[in-house]
Amino acid sequence: MTVPAKSLWAIRLGRIDYESALDLQLRLCEAKKRGMEPDVLLLLEHPPVITLGRNGNWHNLVVPDEVLQARGVARFETDRGGDITFHGPGQLVGYPILRLEPGERDVHLYMRRLEECLIRMLAAYGIRAYRDPRYTGVWTGDGKIAAMGVHLSRWVTRHGFALNVNTDLSYYDLIIPCGIAGKGVTSMCRVLARPIELGDVAVRAALEFAVLFGRRLEWRAAEELHAELAGRWEDGWSGKNRPASLQAR
Repeated sequence: MTVPAKSLWAIRLGRIDYESALDLQLRLCEAKKRGMEPDVLLLLEHPPVITLGRNGNWHNLVVPDEVLQARGVARFETDRGGDITFHGPGQLVGYPILRLEPGERDVHLYMRRLEECLIRMLAAYGIRAYRDPRYTGVWTGDGKIAAMGVHLSRWVTRHGFALNVNTDLSYYDLIIPCGIAGKGVTSMCRVLARPIELGDVAVRAALEFAVLFGRRLEWRAAEELHAELAGRWEDGWSGKNRPASLQAR
C-alpha cells in the first residue's frame, strides 16, 4: 500500500513587511512543534529591507543610515544563516516551514535541495544556473541570482531563499552582498532582458519544491492558514513572543 505524500500548503502572501513575516514563521514553527500536520511554503515579497544573518557583520553595509532612510530601506537582525542581504519588490522570497523526517535530517542535504529547486525552475525559463562549491546560493554567468539562509530548531525549518526576478539591483550597491566582495548579482529580468511575471515564478518554484521534497502540493489561501493557527494559542501571539535577538536596528 502506498503511503500518501506529506501535505505541503503553498501560501501566496503578496507583499508583507519583514517583521510580520518573521512573526508568522515563528508561529508556524511553534505550531509544527505542537503537532500541526501540513508543512508550509510561504511565498511573498518584502518592502525594501536589509537583513543581517547570525554569521554576518554590519561592516558589510557600506552606506550610512541616512542613505537607507532616504531610499526607504529598513534593516533587521535575524537568526538565519549567512551574512548580509537585500530583500525588496520584484524578488520572490520562499520560507519553507517543514518538519524534516528522519531520512531528511541533514542540513547540507536540505540546502542543496533548496538550491536544486531554483536551478530546475530557472532552467524552465532557459536560464543556466548552478552551484558554486565555495558559496551557498544559486549562481549564473552574470552573478548570483538567489541567496539562501536557514534556521532549524528541533528539525523544523524556517527562513529560506530569495530569488531576484524583477528586483531593482541598484539596492545591492548599499551592501557587500552575502559578505562576498567582488561578486556581482543579477536577476531573471536582467538575464532574459524582459520582465518576468512573479506569480508564474512562484507557481513553478512551488511545483519543483514539492517534487524535490516529496510533498503533496496544496495551494491554500492565507485565511486558511490563519484559521489553522488561531486555536493553537490560548494566550495569543504578538511581537512579545519573538526572541529579543530578532529585531529591527
